[in-house]
Amino acid sequence: MSGTAPRGEVTMRVLLVHPSALMYSEIFLRLEPLGLERVAGAAREAGHEVRVVDLQVLSRRRLRGEVRSFRPEALGISLNYLANIPEAIELAAEVKRAVPGCFVFLGGHSVSFVAEEVLEQAEGAVDAVVRGEGEPAVAPLLEAVRDGGVEGVPGIVTAAGRGPAPLMLHGIDAPLPARDLMRSRRRYFIGELDPCASIEFTRGCPWDCSFCSAWTFYGRSYRKASPEAAAEDLAGIREPNVFIVDDVAFIRPEHGDAIAVEVERRGIRKRYYLETRSDVLLRHPEVFERWARLGLKYMFLGMEAIDAEGLDLYRKRVSPDENFRALEQARRLGIKVAINLIVDPAWDEERFRVVREFALAVPEIVHLTVMTPYPGTEIWHTESRRLTTRDYRLFDIQHAVVPTTLPLERFYEELVRTQAVINRKHLGLRTAVGAARVLGRNLLHGQTNFARMLWKFNQVYNPRRQFADHGMPVRYELPLPQHLDVGDRRKLYVHTRGATQGAPSRRTTD
Repeated sequence: MSGTAPRGEVTMRVLLVHPSALMYSEIFLRLEPLGLERVAGAAREAGHEVRVVDLQVLSRRRLRGEVRSFRPEALGISLNYLANIPEAIELAAEVKRAVPGCFVFLGGHSVSFVAEEVLEQAEGAVDAVVRGEGEPAVAPLLEAVRDGGVEGVPGIVTAAGRGPAPLMLHGIDAPLPARDLMRSRRRYFIGELDPCASIEFTRGCPWDCSFCSAWTFYGRSYRKASPEAAAEDLAGIREPNVFIVDDVAFIRPEHGDAIAVEVERRGIRKRYYLETRSDVLLRHPEVFERWARLGLKYMFLGMEAIDAEGLDLYRKRVSPDENFRALEQARRLGIKVAINLIVDPAWDEERFRVVREFALAVPEIVHLTVMTPYPGTEIWHTESRRLTTRDYRLFDIQHAVVPTTLPLERFYEELVRTQAVINRKHLGLRTAVGAARVLGRNLLHGQTNFARMLWKFNQVYNPRRQFADHGMPVRYELPLPQHLDVGDRRKLYVHTRGATQGAPSRRTTD
């Protein structure tokens, strides 16, 4: 379905691409590219012919075939992850060679913070970068590509400089994600929820954790889908499992309850996975209990640290006691929890040992991510001067990019040893029967993602591989930040609350 062009206008052929999976995604999850689907929905509503290629599940060869047969007039590449930037630049150059007149643009969370630098590094292979939300920008951008005046589109950055400030959607009910454009949908999963679709109930985060750029991207804004629209979207999902992608689920319990009412009224039965904070779960256990009855099976809690010192460092605004009470609350509700802990490169052998003991002492799954200063975060402006590498590809929360207390190779040995101990805990004899049941159910339905995950750990997580990654030839490097006084938080924002869709904006060239 390509839609109908308004007022008889000629449509453009638009190809949207999601880059390859990163290291963490090779094992634990492979998520439906919901943001790209929503951009595709917006472009299609504007009358354009749209195709999507997700390189998480399709091959580069498949993409080349699509380029040859479709001959896109515009190519958009999603860059929510910094580590994908070199791949995106190479894809842009390849498509430019195959289709010289194709207009190439990048968009997404991570590239919004380094738009000018990436345009310069692409050396003409990329025509524009979309800063901020893609849904309100894509239709005006494509119209300007056809008619001229790209530099004046809100949120657009070109070699000539920044255009007007990016616009935010007033609400997130529309556009609907163009799920029908996706191929190999059965390849999306998270843990044992296989296959798994994704859905968005809210957008933005009111907290200001120092390691996170969600709040700086959205300018501390927070928007909610209407309960009716959320349930309507959910009802159209064919997969039995759904990941709720909100940064923090059910901050407003009345909103979670209102969606639950609509889900109950429609008789929708799914299994759900979501992310939330310990303090939100403790304040509103009733809404999580209600969703547990509707099928909420898994919850991701970003504890980040197991002591008060670490929590203060990341400005989580929760205490260790709250974190542990939240785990107990989830157990009472029958919800399985995956805990995230941030590995500080300053850790020594003793600290890794303490974390291993903690991980083995609790029944929950524990994931480890390495503290990484990203553009758009506060720690980018405090830690980036100490970077040991600026290779985009290593900014994937699985590599150390600032100095480690241990020798780097030894750091990776301790990291992988700790991850392996945790991995064995969940694949040992204690859990073999449960895992076998899940495996059997998934395999019976032709789903192999979870099974592959169980056996790929040692192939992917290897200290020698991670250490060797630092020796790769580097062509594209992350720029260092300009001096910025982070005392004024608004200087970190991509979006400002006054610049919503349809509001006039003044052009800037800074």
